[in-house]
Amino acid sequence: MLHVAVVGSGPSGCYTAQSLVQQDPDVVVDVLDRLPCPYGLVRYGVAPDHEKIKSLQNNLRTVLEHERVRFLGGVQIGPDGVPTARLRELYHAVVYCVGAATDRHLGIPGEELPGSWSATEFVSWYSAHPDAVDDGFVAGARSAVVIGVGNVAVDVTRMLARGTSELSPTDMPQAALTTLAASRVTEVSMVGRRGPSQARFTTKELRELGTLPDTEVSVDPQELALDPAYADPSGLPAPQRRNVEVLRGWAESPARNAGHRIRLRFFLRPVELLADAGRVGAVRFERTAPDGRGGVTGTGRWEDIEAQLVLRSVGYRGVPLEGLPFDPKTATVPHLAGRVLREGLVAPGEYVAGWIKRGPTGVIGTNRPCAKETVTSLLEDAAVLAGRELPGDPLAALRAEGVEPVEWSGWQSIERAEAALGASLGRGVVKLPDWESLLTAAHGDTL
Repeated sequence: MLHVAVVGSGPSGCYTAQSLVQQDPDVVVDVLDRLPCPYGLVRYGVAPDHEKIKSLQNNLRTVLEHERVRFLGGVQIGPDGVPTARLRELYHAVVYCVGAATDRHLGIPGEELPGSWSATEFVSWYSAHPDAVDDGFVAGARSAVVIGVGNVAVDVTRMLARGTSELSPTDMPQAALTTLAASRVTEVSMVGRRGPSQARFTTKELRELGTLPDTEVSVDPQELALDPAYADPSGLPAPQRRNVEVLRGWAESPARNAGHRIRLRFFLRPVELLADAGRVGAVRFERTAPDGRGGVTGTGRWEDIEAQLVLRSVGYRGVPLEGLPFDPKTATVPHLAGRVLREGLVAPGEYVAGWIKRGPTGVIGTNRPCAKETVTSLLEDAAVLAGRELPGDPLAALRAEGVEPVEWSGWQSIERAEAALGASLGRGVVKLPDWESLLTAAHGDTL
């Protein structure tokens, strides 16, 4: 029997575990996660009002409830936890599916001003990630700027414009719901440095902005016209063409009075965050223009957009994991078809899948073929890997070393506690937002 550890219980980790048990009846898998809760970004990255996407948890649940798969949450790998070398001793093979744990920075003056955040931090807060901090994102803010034009940018823009009645049925933590309900933000500008035909959001996400109650979406037709593909989008791929058509419709719509206004801006590159009374008060942009090669060039013309809240949404980035090689240029672990490479040579028994393998690209489903490639490599190596005798049940060894994992029954206790919390608040399931409440629930204690 081959005993494999999969580090990370998000989509890439679950798809890796699924592929392993489907392809080889002699494989057992422990899925380890730093958090006591499974599902990774499906739980902590998908917007609360996107119930259809969040329902993917049901598919991942089926994997983690497989008779040859064991969930072990609350297990830190690396510093202050289980060293990667020790993990390698406890299992025949280890597959790291740790994602991209941080965000990219703009690298401009004023980025560290109070009121300037990454969209990742904002999402973690309203998604009840136990590491999130509540530092008053919307406190005192009247207008916000979201830098970036991908789906995460659309998500945070939508959350800032959503009303209490629309957010209350979601699993958003109560403190975030209360804070957003009291928000005075009425204008949100979502800004991209390139044109509408190069935006990264999907049409479905984009259209949602136009369905928000009491919200006007505006687009400047003169900015759209700067895009060479705008006048005739017929040559664009279908997703980009549909985006342009949606934006064209909004640009041609008459203005109307509404409680919230979302402005979609293009061809503006952030160059500085401007301070006002010790915190961010505006963002200075340089107008850009197409350079004819798919990029943009600066024009030397500037525009300041008022904002007491700035959220940058310019991509995720992988971080090094102690004990594993890391390529800082790509922010990934060097590999060959999923096999970890150390100084160009395959490291026996070590593998990667997901964003830490290929970078933060693709959609959730992209993780399936990525995981399958890695599992194929692992199973090709299985005969050699299985020849090493293990010291016994890894769970017993972890406990003997002072690690007390949250098993599947503990996660089910958390689910029951979240359902009970929601019922007590007159809502549906409401997420527990902090380590203490999660671990208390996991161990069956009274909240």
